[in-house]
Amino acid sequence: MHSVKGKKILVTGGTGFIGSALVKGLLRAGAQVRSFDNDSRGSRSKLGDAADHVELVVGDMRDPSAVRSAVSGVDSVCHLAYINGTEYFYTKPELILEVAVKGMMNVIDACISENVKELVLASSSEVYQTPPVVPTDETVPLVVPDVLNPRYSYGGGKIICELLLVNYGRKHFDRALIFRPHNVYGPDMGREHVIPQFVLRMKELAAKQPEGTLDFPIQGTGEETRSFIFIDDFVAGLIQVMERGEHMNIYHIGSGWEHSVRELALETGACFGRSIRVVAGELLKGSTLRRCPDISKLKALGFEPATTLKDGLAKTACWYVENCK
Repeated sequence: MHSVKGKKILVTGGTGFIGSALVKGLLRAGAQVRSFDNDSRGSRSKLGDAADHVELVVGDMRDPSAVRSAVSGVDSVCHLAYINGTEYFYTKPELILEVAVKGMMNVIDACISENVKELVLASSSEVYQTPPVVPTDETVPLVVPDVLNPRYSYGGGKIICELLLVNYGRKHFDRALIFRPHNVYGPDMGREHVIPQFVLRMKELAAKQPEGTLDFPIQGTGEETRSFIFIDDFVAGLIQVMERGEHMNIYHIGSGWEHSVRELALETGACFGRSIRVVAGELLKGSTLRRCPDISKLKALGFEPATTLKDGLAKTACWYVENCK
């Protein structure tokens, strides 16, 4: 076991949604933490009181000297910094790839120069896009179905990052680990993802129509599936990977519970005490019809998800209702 307690750990993207939750989890586990972020999509405020116990560095992943300075003196790097959010896949594909590739090379170069031998990389379920089997384990082929579709800038960038870590990892690192998050959600996750979008639309519709069944338009038929994991469970899983994961291994982090988009919509309505009628719509080209991870490898490290979709969604909806006026 490689305990995080007492380690000095750099978290890139440390003021984002997942990064800030990881920082707080690492602090609770006894680590010293340095955060590196340009705060473009996060902020110090996400860390709450934990900000007083973190070394906060503001910088750009594309700047080699800034990244090297941030890496200097740490024992381990957890590289999360990236541009996320489905809408950005389509509107800023070149920026996504620039941050992905330059950022990853800068982290690797900095670790080699500063003799940091442990690097943990945040990848994505988007690397395998439309899986040949569900639940999906870590051995499935990675694919870019259509290089002309800007959506795949995100998954393509993550594939490049995985290849870089694996091939540099053999020679330059004692521990090189990859984890693939699967639909992490929770309070204060931004507005670019399906759950906050559903919550905020439901809030608006409920206000406009105080009584009766609400018509709730969605993309697709509603039979499309995802596996959602609450942020607290995700952090617990990631720390298990950081402490118990094996060199040159990949771990899917998710709940392992498959839910349809229709079910998600109905549960969101229930958070507002409302019944809804799901109205099917057009699915964006390139969208995956079904996704759910096989988390057997993660469970073998000792992980079990604790938060049901119903409970996690209630907490998340409550935050958005109270904080998004």
